[in-house]
Amino acid sequence: MTIPESQWPAQPRDLKFSSYQKFVVLVLAFLQFTIVLDFMLIAPLGALVVPALKITPAQFGLIVSAYALSAGVSGLLTAGFADRFDRKNLLLVFYCGFLLGTLLCGLAGSYSLLLGARMVTGVFAGVVGSVAFAIVTDLFPMQMRGRVMGVLQTAFAASSVLGIPFGLFLSNRWNWNAPFFLTAAVGAAVGALIWAKLRPIDEHLKRQPDRSPVHHLWHTVSNRAYVLGFLATGILSLGGFMLMPFMSVFVVNNVGLPVGRLPLVYMITGGFSIVTGPLIGRASDAFGKFRVFAFGCAVTIVMVAIYTHLGAVGLGTLVTVMVLLQVGIFSRMISSSALTSALPEPQDRGAYMSISSSLQQAAGGVAAMLAGMIVVQTSSGTLLHFDILGYVLMCTTLVSLLLMYFINRRVAAAPRARAASLSA
Repeated sequence: MTIPESQWPAQPRDLKFSSYQKFVVLVLAFLQFTIVLDFMLIAPLGALVVPALKITPAQFGLIVSAYALSAGVSGLLTAGFADRFDRKNLLLVFYCGFLLGTLLCGLAGSYSLLLGARMVTGVFAGVVGSVAFAIVTDLFPMQMRGRVMGVLQTAFAASSVLGIPFGLFLSNRWNWNAPFFLTAAVGAAVGALIWAKLRPIDEHLKRQPDRSPVHHLWHTVSNRAYVLGFLATGILSLGGFMLMPFMSVFVVNNVGLPVGRLPLVYMITGGFSIVTGPLIGRASDAFGKFRVFAFGCAVTIVMVAIYTHLGAVGLGTLVTVMVLLQVGIFSRMISSSALTSALPEPQDRGAYMSISSSLQQAAGGVAAMLAGMIVVQTSSGTLLHFDILGYVLMCTTLVSLLLMYFINRRVAAAPRARAASLSA
């Protein structure tokens, strides 16, 4: 018999954020914003970078993928060491490396230099995100994590609404590398705030067993409960990244949206995501992570079926469909992040989050590659088989729902198991 989340002790309404916890959420949200902005900026800058550096589209594609590949590899390689240091110090070291890589991107004047700079940026950024989520798990109880994850996940939307348009404006006003200088400057301010105000986070070190990094890595990847979380993360990322690379192409060529209105659509949908993200996080704390995840899966399946079969529709209809699709996606992202964060033990959280981050990067790359093999673009620009991507996403959504069901049962049973062990 398991204990439903709604019956766990310390209900969300009884838990208020302290002033220090509010500071932690705010500073980690700004940190996530800089990481996501740096990752997302390079794609829309392609129209400026390719002619400026005199490179081919294939070379530009390698610049984009080098970041993700480096991030995935670094997250895996550092997993064995992730729980052996104060999380504040680990965060600062890798965030400084990320800012150095971002600065090098701005200074790069050739293809080889930009490629190397993106690899450096990815190596450090791949670890920063996982350390940030480990900090959230360390500092916030389960009943508050939905709200925290809701705020952190809005970094994706905020980068679309605020960061990318402003970055493109700077690029058109000065040069393609201007947004990287801005990101580095904002990040430096965030890093200084973390160094000055964030308290040491080293409680996990007291529980750290005396094992080698390789042994610690193997212990993490061989834990059955953790493997269940890794599978869920991989499936979610695999399905989520199927549509993303081709959404703008589909909207322009199949739906008939003028290219000039594309930024408007993304700004509107991103704006709604900024508002709904924290609300979804609050709902996952109030009603249960799995319930919100199941709701997100249902909305995602319905809206993907509608979206991938759209024909020529008006701007209002398109925006409505995309906003509802974002609600489904964000409901899954936020609730799953909060629920799976309860799986790792304190002494394993850094390693778990690093491996999970690597899986997200790898699954995203595989998803983009598979999507490119499925869709076909005609000479007129129309995408064929885009609906097949939707069917794949629907199937992965159902699989993820099943996996999250078992994760929810395991997480809900954990307090009962701990109480039984203490009374024995």
